[in-house]
Amino acid sequence: MLRTNFYFALPMNNTRPSTLGSYLQLTRLNRPIGIYLVLWPTLWSLWLAAKGAPDIKNLIIFILGCILMRSAGCVINDYADRDFDGRVRRTRDRPLATGAVSSLEAISLFTGLSFLAFLLVLFTNSLTIKLSFAGLVLAVCYPFMKRYTHLPQIVLGAAFAWSIPMAFAAQAGELPQASWLVYTAVLLWTVCYDTFYAMVDREDDLRVGVKSTAVLFGDMDRVMTGALQVLTLVTLVMVGKRFELNWFYYLSLAVAAGLFGYQQYLIRNRERNACFAAFLNNNWVGMVIFIGIVGHYALSPELS
Repeated sequence: MLRTNFYFALPMNNTRPSTLGSYLQLTRLNRPIGIYLVLWPTLWSLWLAAKGAPDIKNLIIFILGCILMRSAGCVINDYADRDFDGRVRRTRDRPLATGAVSSLEAISLFTGLSFLAFLLVLFTNSLTIKLSFAGLVLAVCYPFMKRYTHLPQIVLGAAFAWSIPMAFAAQAGELPQASWLVYTAVLLWTVCYDTFYAMVDREDDLRVGVKSTAVLFGDMDRVMTGALQVLTLVTLVMVGKRFELNWFYYLSLAVAAGLFGYQQYLIRNRERNACFAAFLNNNWVGMVIFIGIVGHYALSPELS
């Protein structure tokens, strides 16, 4: 079970050598929720692009790629926030904030993870390789956006969703117009669930000057996240129509709508742990929609 704890002790500066545990914490491999949130839409796209029968090679490439790039994204995020994390309750024990990992080590780790991900992309095709460069730019840009705009979650959504055109390019060799509907749905969804995540830190962010949609929305946060959830569902209905998906897919959307409603219930009092629980609950949304897509092709084998 995924859990989170908030620590209120002052950060400790130390100069001890970095350990494997520190690197694990820096990449968040010990907290894989971010991997799941990137992976589910990637799997949606591979199944849709392949009409239910994606290549095993592409599955392996994109599963490993999601793990590597999400880990790299966490490293560059902590590097960008190294001067802020020590003043935020939830993040003050992160390795860069405590000095367990140096800035140079973090940059080296980010570079290594990104390079490994790029090696995987080389086993696809030229279109996917070209798209990978834009994905890297988005991954690097996101952490620095919170200094300049209250909408960094949009950049995060663009980065998280970039695996979708890459998956279509790798599997189908092209980018059909309908693939951008999937991209739009995931971007909207990401902005919503990362707003829940930002609501956890909102008081600290206001104090240290970090910007987010949670800060921007203020007392309208429940209305705005609810609107984003509705727009996500509407866009996913449009995805279903464009890909001619059957009733099983729409049943999965109904379940996802129920999960969205539960998330709104969780954040009703804007309590930290409850907002984080709402964020975590989106893993089930991604999985349910994936089951709906797989179920469509399983029930309609003639389309494969």
